[in-house]
Amino acid sequence: MRCTGGAFYSGSTNGDVEFRVAEHNAGLGANFTRRHRPVTLVYCEEWPTVAQAYEREKQVQGWGRAKKLALIEGRGSELPGLARGRQRKDVG
Repeated sequence: MRCTGGAFYSGSTNGDVEFRVAEHNAGLGANFTRRHRPVTLVYCEEWPTVAQAYEREKQVQGWGRAKKLALIEGRGSELPGLARGRQRKDVG
């Protein structure tokens, strides 16, 4: 989810995604989203098990902003090059 100020929040639910977003906007979500409302759903994935969804949530939470933006914008081919510590630094 994109929060007020442009920050991203990654979470998971085993229920209705739109209902969960509404809960976050009502102040019933994580502490982070309570302080950064309103939130908007910008990306969603479905996983066959709760364990897989939680593993993916933790993976995305560890990503930097540029990599999260590439995922949201559908630029999957750029994800490997955006790994932390592997980003190209301009020389000059």
